[in-house]
Amino acid sequence: MDYTSINSAAYRHETWGPAYLVHGASSDIGALLMRPGDVMDNHIHEHCDESFIVFEGACTLWVDCEKRIKIVPGDVVRCAPREMHYLVNEYDSDCRMIFIKSPASPGDTIVFPWAPGDPVPNISNHDNQQK
Repeated sequence: MDYTSINSAAYRHETWGPAYLVHGASSDIGALLMRPGDVMDNHIHEHCDESFIVFEGACTLWVDCEKRIKIVPGDVVRCAPREMHYLVNEYDSDCRMIFIKSPASPGDTIVFPWAPGDPVPNISNHDNQQK
C-alpha cells in the first residue's frame, strides 16, 4: 500500500505545476495545480495513458491540437498513448486536478511545442528520427 496526501504535494514550479504523489510499477498518481494563465506544454506519452480528474476550478484541455474542451469539477478525461495534450488555465481561479499515468513510464513525456493558433506539430517526424 502507498499512502500520501495532496496537502503535502511538492509542485514542480514551487507554487504550481504537477506534483507526483505515488510512484508504482503499474501507475503514477499526482496532483496538478494551475493558476490563472498557467500552461502545461503540449506533449505526448509514448507508452502510458494520462488521465485527469478535476476537483476544483476550470481549465482548457486541447487534444491533438484540434479538440478544445473546458474541463470542470467532476470531469474525468483520459488521453491515450501518443495523443497530444495541452492544458491552459484561461479562467480567473486556480484549477486543481489529480492525474494518473498508467502504466508508470518515467521519461515517457515528449514535448511538441504548440499553442492555440499554431500549425499542428507532425509527430511522425519524431517517429522517423527514432528509427
